[in-house]
Amino acid sequence: MSETEKDELIDAQKQVIGILFEVIKRLQSNSDLDEEYFEIVTKKDSNETRLNEILNERQENAKIVGRLLEQLQV
Repeated sequence: MSETEKDELIDAQKQVIGILFEVIKRLQSNSDLDEEYFEIVTKKDSNETRLNEILNERQENAKIVGRLLEQLQV
């Protein structure tokens, strides 16, 4: 394996690691949002605005994770 091929392989590995790190970060964020969501839902005076914000943020995270995972398929 030539030095150039080794460098390309290392760069590709770094990109994969970066993508996986971002996927994990987004999934953890969704998990945290789930906790907050269920805490709000179980209260009598639920905050509809925050619930909508949580749902929107979770949806955005899911879209980003999907796009990141598509990058790994290439």
